[in-house]
Amino acid sequence: MPEPEIRVEEDGPYQVTGLPISRTRTVKTEYGEPVDYAPFERLEAGETYRLCRCGRSSNKPFCDDSHLEEPRVDVKERADHGPRDDRADVFENTEDGAIISDDLSLCSKAGYCKDRFTGVWQMLGSTDPEVRQRMQRMVELCPSGRLAWAESENAPDHEPDYEPEIGVFRNGPYFVRGGVRVVGADGQPYEVRNRQVLCRCGYSQNKPFCDGSHSMVGFRDG
Repeated sequence: MPEPEIRVEEDGPYQVTGLPISRTRTVKTEYGEPVDYAPFERLEAGETYRLCRCGRSSNKPFCDDSHLEEPRVDVKERADHGPRDDRADVFENTEDGAIISDDLSLCSKAGYCKDRFTGVWQMLGSTDPEVRQRMQRMVELCPSGRLAWAESENAPDHEPDYEPEIGVFRNGPYFVRGGVRVVGADGQPYEVRNRQVLCRCGYSQNKPFCDGSHSMVGFRDG
């Protein structure tokens, strides 16, 4: 199989090579709190295929050339190509040195980072093993990679062990995981990250990455 890669076509779809694709959805509590992903259900796709990023395709998630219809959706990229570490703020537990790094520019508003009682930033202040373990899981569930945690500022981030794959969130973005290379329409690659979410509604202000606009505009798969 060819090297996994996603290329952004100028004013067009994502060109995908060498990546399996599956449907998933957010699992929530009775209070609407995101706590997990549903099992990934594989979709049929070849070694190369095109994914819609204008939100108009009648064959979602695949492109049907609806982006060519007038009026066209503005799918111009606006995201920073630089490394996440240059943008991230660092929060530290002063007792044991554990940190959370937070790149707000990548936020897709998925909501895994908090519940109705607290959030990971507050939980970082605790050294209770149960609280810390729960915080770590919540951070690692963040699909966009906005959040990461480490045992100290000089230690490597802990990351889930993902194989390269695309997950299609129901009524939401593409969940790209496993260190997949994403290349912009200008040929310039973005930083390779273990967790990324790509816009597919056409409304993100941080394209090609998702900024949560799909919820505000009422994007639907069908």
